[in-house]
Amino acid sequence: MRRRAALAMVTGTVSVLVTLSIPPASADPPKSPDRVAAATDHLVTSRPAMLHSSPQDAYTRQRVIAGQGGLRYTPYTRTYAGLPVHGGDFVVVTDAAGGVLSTSVSQEAALEVSTTPKLSADEAARLARAELSEVASVAAPKLSVMAEGRGRLVYEVVVTGADRGRPSRLHVFVDAGTGAIAQKSEEVMAGVGNSFYNGNPVTFPTRVSGGVYSMTDVMRPGIACGGQNGAPYTGADDSWGNGSGTNLETACVDTMYAIDREWEMLDVWLDRDGFDGLGRGFPARVGLNDVNAYWNGINASFGHTTDNRRQATSMDVVAHEYGHAIFAHTPGQDYGTNEKMILNESSGDIFGALTEHYANQPATLDPPDYMVGEEVNIAGTGPIRYMYRPSILSGHPDCFSSQVPPMMPQVGAGVQNHWFYLLAEGSNPVNGQPPSPTCDNSIIAGLGIRKAGQIFMGTLLRKTQVWTHQRARRASLEAAAQLFPNTCVELKTVRAAWNAVRVPAVAGEPQGCPNFFGVTLTPASVTVPPGGQVNVAVSTVTTVPPAQDISLYATNLPPGTTAAFTPQAITSGTGSTLTVTAGAGTAPGTYYVTVRANGTSTDRIAVLTLTVTA
Repeated sequence: MRRRAALAMVTGTVSVLVTLSIPPASADPPKSPDRVAAATDHLVTSRPAMLHSSPQDAYTRQRVIAGQGGLRYTPYTRTYAGLPVHGGDFVVVTDAAGGVLSTSVSQEAALEVSTTPKLSADEAARLARAELSEVASVAAPKLSVMAEGRGRLVYEVVVTGADRGRPSRLHVFVDAGTGAIAQKSEEVMAGVGNSFYNGNPVTFPTRVSGGVYSMTDVMRPGIACGGQNGAPYTGADDSWGNGSGTNLETACVDTMYAIDREWEMLDVWLDRDGFDGLGRGFPARVGLNDVNAYWNGINASFGHTTDNRRQATSMDVVAHEYGHAIFAHTPGQDYGTNEKMILNESSGDIFGALTEHYANQPATLDPPDYMVGEEVNIAGTGPIRYMYRPSILSGHPDCFSSQVPPMMPQVGAGVQNHWFYLLAEGSNPVNGQPPSPTCDNSIIAGLGIRKAGQIFMGTLLRKTQVWTHQRARRASLEAAAQLFPNTCVELKTVRAAWNAVRVPAVAGEPQGCPNFFGVTLTPASVTVPPGGQVNVAVSTVTTVPPAQDISLYATNLPPGTTAAFTPQAITSGTGSTLTVTAGAGTAPGTYYVTVRANGTSTDRIAVLTLTVTA
């Protein structure tokens, strides 16, 4: 059983408490130490200023997420005086060995706020309830802190019901002092339907039990399709639908096929296991009595076109709705400000485009493009969005400005869509895709949609609860630099694409082409008796020139044990010898020693497993 421990470390006047999932330094350790977790926990406890920590902050490490290129993403949540902090989360990015590459921190100042509310929880619930026209339920208000300035005490209230006849799950943050609505965030994401036609026949996994077939995917846990009652469609044989646009079983055929293509795209192109990143998906429901499609946090629901002749289950619409599921199941969750909802809506479009391009259907079906809903013509006006030139639709922005964050998500999505198109295809593609005018009159050569998708996925894995266009810009630059460390092309193209849609630079984003190095220990695990001594080779390699000057340190040593480096100062590309001497009185057990390599512009961490025998 993995044990949990609390580690406190005092730096100056700030005490940082981190809930760890690695074992304490004692006997009975796990067989495979979690080097990434040990490295990120060490960073958190040793760099409180970087995280804007206060004496009342505590952190909990979430599951380490494996990504492309061997990168690891470790999200942390924050509490203040025991209360959850909305916007206080952050992500630490490392290489596979635990070398820290970057952090994504949304909070901008240490918290200092009273945790005594003036408003009662019942009053907060009443105020939140008034924000929804049709209320089915109101969850118990949860006292929280919003990471605004030095902090804002709020109640978070989740109100479920309907808004203008459409399903709603609204997160309402009520100021615990004044009763003002600090923030509202809709969890149910709505898009617009598309055609049902994918050609015939199409195949997808189903389940059979006792001679009864079910539209339940036996290969992908959680994936099933049926009507609005939530039950998967069943039949006496494994032949489904009749090809009609009004037939709901046919709608499920198209839905299951689109899910199959998107799931495979995530695996092959983006190195992601399922919609939640853990190999699981979510059910689909067709037959929604609405000209729309929704993601509600639990399932995707698909309606029909205005003329009710086709179901909203084309590939890009299905992939769009499940794109919201991916957004929700990356760090930082999916609720927050309106600007975050805009970026969520755009994310659905991006995953729709990625899926269409991966499926690569012929021109007679639904060929890969950057139009959203082009097959349905839901109101007789064509696609609902154009990623390559959003302003084809009146009021949709090509370029970022202060007018974008308050826009309707379905309108404001154009800016990030435009950025992604420029990143993937460039401003003047030569592959038949349409030209895309830039806002700064620049000319951009695209990286290809697969590489653009990899950078976008790396961006989402750095997402925090507070998410803006500028934060996405910074995260995507970090993703490009770390996923493709041996070239500057990707980093420069990401920057040029953001500049081309006028999203301003943000403090702390990578400047120029970074120089990187790696550090390894040989062996990575050693055994020594009390009073004994052992040598470990410390090797470094310059992955992106020029070489860096490095200083070596060892921390988290057991009591009575010393460590010395020969030499202590090196240049990346060279090595050193670490000599560990156990004290005569050092208690037997297994310990995790942190070896830190502090470079000129980059720091790296490696973890040495040290076992002291009895």
